Amino acid sequence: MNSLVKERIATLGVFLANGFGIGAWAVEVPRIKESLLLSDASLGLALFCFALGAIVAMPLAGRLAPRFGSGRATALLGAAFAITLPLPALAPGMLTLCVVLFALGASNGALDVSMNGHASAIETRWHAPIMSSFHAAWSAGGLLGAATGALLQKGGVGVVGGLLAPDLFIAVLIMFAAVLALRDIGPRVTATAGGSSSGFAWPDSGVMKLAMLAFLCMLVEGAVADWSAVYLRSTLSQEASVAAIGYSAFAFSMAACRIAGDASVRRFGSSKVVALGGLIALAGLTLVLSLPTVWTACVGFAMVGIGLANIVPVIFSAAGRSTATPAIGVSMAATAGYAGFLIGPPLIGFGAGFLGLRIALCVLVMATLIVSLLGGKAVRSTQLA
Repeated sequence: MNSLVKERIATLGVFLANGFGIGAWAVEVPRIKESLLLSDASLGLALFCFALGAIVAMPLAGRLAPRFGSGRATALLGAAFAITLPLPALAPGMLTLCVVLFALGASNGALDVSMNGHASAIETRWHAPIMSSFHAAWSAGGLLGAATGALLQKGGVGVVGGLLAPDLFIAVLIMFAAVLALRDIGPRVTATAGGSSSGFAWPDSGVMKLAMLAFLCMLVEGAVADWSAVYLRSTLSQEASVAAIGYSAFAFSMAACRIAGDASVRRFGSSKVVALGGLIALAGLTLVLSLPTVWTACVGFAMVGIGLANIVPVIFSAAGRSTATPAIGVSMAATAGYAGFLIGPPLIGFGAGFLGLRIALCVLVMATLIVSLLGGKAVRSTQLA
């Protein structure tokens, strides 16, 4: 097995571990909310601290890669993620929860930037489009994490065990990846745009539309991850393990579709994948909000996963074609997209505090509508340039 294959396997393991942790966290959000007697607005504030931590940590992640190499930085930040994941379950009150979510958000955000940068370096050396495979591993991890969390809840395991048990698996997986590979495989990759040493990248005018689309898609993804179980639990008055099926259906369908993502783009074209995907996600969200039952939630959230599955990888590729070098464009789109992933959950929380959760979730419907209307043209313009 050559070193590049080892790097790909190890990086797939990191994506899987990170997705597993986010999936396990997603299904524990309702129980943490209830155990601390938080309102929707209070939970939104706590999730905002998660977002703030990531925003603060992203420039630091950009500086770690050139110093240690993108692979080594990924291993280090993977360990930090494993250390911080169980901390929210130990929080005795709102203030402590905000502090530990800041720490968890910082480790998760920095890891996201680092592992995507390392995946981009591997893809360049691979000379073939393989980004969807990394995102498929993340989605598969989300599915497994959510399913594991639901099973633990069904078995009567408490909130602490609900995060600690998955975290042990994550720690082992990160350690395996670090031992197997996660080295510097060539020119060191950062999350910066245009070689800025700050590690923070805002999209320029050439990729603004693509960055906006990435922002909207990942805003929906982040909001579904943190609020789907809360919505179903409050709307259907089901136990936490049943409410978690919404996110599980979303994660499963996204993982399944990303496995075939590169083949779908080759067959149908990237612009059709984006436009049709946005339309499918729009229909799924409409179904969930208009007919909130267990079965419609399964179907609706699965449709959202199917629709969004390959839009972000396509956008990353299109952004890479829009700049002088692919790494610059991917970095810009990834920064905007990750910002959307972080902003989505607190945005829904604040909106729910003033307007109610169902109305707040209508923001996601509008986001997918914009993607379906503008996404295909934005991606097609990069093919014609």
